[in-house]
Amino acid sequence: MTISRRALLAAGAVAGGGLLTACGGNTGRGDGGGGSGPALSQWYHQYGEPGTEQAVKRYAAAYEKARVTVQWRPGDYDRQTAAALLTDSGPDVFEVDGPTLDQIQGGQVADLTALLAGVEDDFNPAVLAPKKYDGKIWGVPQVVDMQMLYYRKSLLKDAGLEPPGTLDALVDAAKKLTTRKTKGLFLGNDGGAGVLGGTPLYAAGLQLVTDDGRPGFDDPAAARALAKIHRLYADRSLLLGAPADWSDPSAFLQGLTAMQWSGLWALPQVQKELGDDFGVLPFPKDGPAGRPAVPVGAYAAAVSARGRNREAAEAYVKWLWVERTDDQEDFALSYGFHIPARISLAKKAAKLRTGAAAEAVRLTTDHGHAEPLLWTPAARTAYQDALSRIIKDGADPDAELRSVLRKVTAELDRVRNRKP
Repeated sequence: MTISRRALLAAGAVAGGGLLTACGGNTGRGDGGGGSGPALSQWYHQYGEPGTEQAVKRYAAAYEKARVTVQWRPGDYDRQTAAALLTDSGPDVFEVDGPTLDQIQGGQVADLTALLAGVEDDFNPAVLAPKKYDGKIWGVPQVVDMQMLYYRKSLLKDAGLEPPGTLDALVDAAKKLTTRKTKGLFLGNDGGAGVLGGTPLYAAGLQLVTDDGRPGFDDPAAARALAKIHRLYADRSLLLGAPADWSDPSAFLQGLTAMQWSGLWALPQVQKELGDDFGVLPFPKDGPAGRPAVPVGAYAAAVSARGRNREAAEAYVKWLWVERTDDQEDFALSYGFHIPARISLAKKAAKLRTGAAAEAVRLTTDHGHAEPLLWTPAARTAYQDALSRIIKDGADPDAELRSVLRKVTAELDRVRNRKP
């Protein structure tokens, strides 16, 4: 599951109705590109960042080898897309948080491997990996969203603390930084169960799913790491019930917490209000085999396998998301704050070359991990429910993880044995 600022903003817009009034009922007619050739339809989920819709329509209008009609899709985009791909009237090109394993195994999306010939190594490997299955690439990553830990330099200095480099140090720092007015750490109003996901497991040197398709957390290190997340909750070091949740940096900016887990999208606002009085960190490693962990995700451009103009659609995706590097940088950094999916673009983008932004790019490159393609909704739900019980209820991590392992093993057996 990709947790992106754009997706979060879009969800807020749908809930509030603010953008539905402007975009509801949009059929996409009249938004076609000025090119000649076959007609192509392209779908995007409704972004909440101003200017994004106009930008993608401008990109489409510049394409000369087809007439591309952009549809901006409010509401439950994933459900709309899943339904449309079962028909002959769905989009030719569409944005997707995936593609999902069901879409790939069901023959609903086209193999795009050839589009990345010669440039595959330039795409961030962490976000490209979930777009691969059976040795083929099924979606072209558009931008990278990442999450990281923000901390107030002055508050840590006053407490005589260094930025935490281990999970034990994070637990200790959060407790020492907690005062009557300020909590040590904010992981979200649910204590971190919703946003952390498998990140503590990666920090312990583990995986959600191994390369050969097995559960990657059948190890005592998993329970050890999750127990430490509960300790944060039990120590009352965590901020709970903040006016805005983890994706919004307001709790950090208002001094309600000394450290906050949030996303790269928050960095411009944090920098504007705090100047140099903040730093950014990965989720700290745990145990002797541990490693820093940085969750990343990326929406991708995919092509319907049932489209009437499949070759033209693939050519358009290659033009926009492989060849048009200026547009790719514009899409990432002009309507929000994201990292281009291409490593070369991330390195040269002026907005990402200094300070905390450059550090965020380095953390993503060195320590990024994404949810694997085989981590299905059923597996995710089983794990998330257990994680919530561990953090908030103090449930035994060993017992909870044993139950999750049984469910995840059965789910992985099911999807590995499924044939198109």
